[in-house]
Amino acid sequence: MKIFAPRVPVPGHGGSASGSAPGVSPPASTAVRSYRPKRFSRRRVLRRNLRNSVADCAAFSIMVGIGETYFPAFALALGLGQIVSGLVASVPLLIGAVLQLVSPYAVRWLGSNRRWCVMCVLLQGLSFLPLVGAALAGYLPAWALFGFVALYWAGGLGATPAWQTWMETVVPFHVRAPFFAMRTRFGQAGVLVGFLAGGLSLQYGKQHGIVLKMFAAIFAVAFVCRIISARFLSRQTESAHLNGPQLHVGFGELLQRIRTGSSERLLLYFLAVQVAVQISGPYFSPFMLGQMQISYLHFVSLLAVSFLAKIVALPACGRLATLFGARRLLWIGGIGIMPVSGSWLYASDFWQLVLIQFLGGIVWAAYELAMLLMFFESVRKEERTSILTMFNLANSVALAVGSIVGGCLLKLLGESREAYLFLFAVSSFARASALLVLKFFPGRELALRDEVLDAEDEVTSMTLSREPSSLNRPEVDEPEGLTGPARRMATTVATAEHA
Repeated sequence: MKIFAPRVPVPGHGGSASGSAPGVSPPASTAVRSYRPKRFSRRRVLRRNLRNSVADCAAFSIMVGIGETYFPAFALALGLGQIVSGLVASVPLLIGAVLQLVSPYAVRWLGSNRRWCVMCVLLQGLSFLPLVGAALAGYLPAWALFGFVALYWAGGLGATPAWQTWMETVVPFHVRAPFFAMRTRFGQAGVLVGFLAGGLSLQYGKQHGIVLKMFAAIFAVAFVCRIISARFLSRQTESAHLNGPQLHVGFGELLQRIRTGSSERLLLYFLAVQVAVQISGPYFSPFMLGQMQISYLHFVSLLAVSFLAKIVALPACGRLATLFGARRLLWIGGIGIMPVSGSWLYASDFWQLVLIQFLGGIVWAAYELAMLLMFFESVRKEERTSILTMFNLANSVALAVGSIVGGCLLKLLGESREAYLFLFAVSSFARASALLVLKFFPGRELALRDEVLDAEDEVTSMTLSREPSSLNRPEVDEPEGLTGPARRMATTVATAEHA
């Protein structure tokens, strides 16, 4: 059956919405013209926003693959040593996490999440220029390298909380899961393309004795990609009304909420997983290259398999999140990543590693997509910038703690093959233990909150058009024979397919 929303009278046009005399019905063609352009205008704005968001993600991901990935290798090429090469992946990250604590105050001062987000993205892109100069000059002290990479992380981490708060007003709830699955798929492809392009460029530079010049080239490409990303970010709309005032949540208040079982307890699970993963994560590369003695070609191939698995799995993950919710997808991903590191104990040849990497890529795709969606659902919009800023700092500390624990265990056990395998087993056990935190996560609060998200979607759609006539709603096909949640699910799937 058809559902018609009542027309809203337009001021200055008498009592009828079309401007005709009272009591006289307007012609059908006039009625269609009165709302169709506005409906299509709202749809065009939404589609333009989504296209710009995907393009931003693709450009950003290429920057990560061709730039960020090769910071440790750049330290080695400069002759700064293995210790500096290892520390450049963690120390600047911690410094950047401290610097990004200004984000909530900056957003309130600017009055815009978009402005702060674009400014941080530009800072992150500009941080590559000194690295380009250092690569051409052939010299950069360790403290300067740490400083420039810290600026890179400060820009990236500073943009993230504001971006997530902003994106809730850009991407409607009913298309959020399939859209972010598709967007993340483009992102994984971009990281893979950037990683392969950077690796091939450096291999060419090594063969011809121009490694540092190749570093200058790939960092220049990373800079250009991030500037392009900033351009696409700036082209997305922002509604000041929907953003609303940003509330500050102190560290003590956040801890109190976690202790009392609020939805923010989910952040504790993410931190526990980060520690568990980092116990083994940084040591897979030395295990493959040092203990297993695999070639660089096989090493790159194994990394590529993981990216390809995520690209293949993300559409299905998006559908699962749409039909069953992000929380259930998080459980699937959380359970799936548990045995991934431990399965390396039973791998004896290259093809077994390929299978492990492919299966690991699938479950990591589910976990990462669910993590992104749960940030939208578990943290209140008006508090998200403040809370996620503190989470970024805590996440960086968790990363460092996990790496230190893994390094200490490896050093204590003698850096043998058996020591690496024990490390991987410990990581799997720690990931399983983290599920206890997720088990006590209060999902009922989110279920109640989801009931009002559809209503918020209507407000989002209306504010995309400034004319009063944009309040006129078009016809909506309501599925026959469906009631309650089943009807909402069918409408959600249909909308996602046409967005």
